[in-house]
Amino acid sequence: MTSFINGLLRLRRGPWEMVATILIALGVVMLMQPFALWMYTWSFLVTLTGTVMFIIVSHFPE
Repeated sequence: MTSFINGLLRLRRGPWEMVATILIALGVVMLMQPFALWMYTWSFLVTLTGTVMFIIVSHFPE
């Protein structure tokens, strides 16, 4: 866990890509659930944020 936080603080690609991927997956789950309208409403923004974050993070050093 400390290496993950260390990687986040040092702007390394691996941990930040994992966070971006989790955001993308969370946005897709929010899009497909039928119960909460607020989750459906925010799903596009969460997915878009994760996608843009992944594009930016892919330029970080390993």
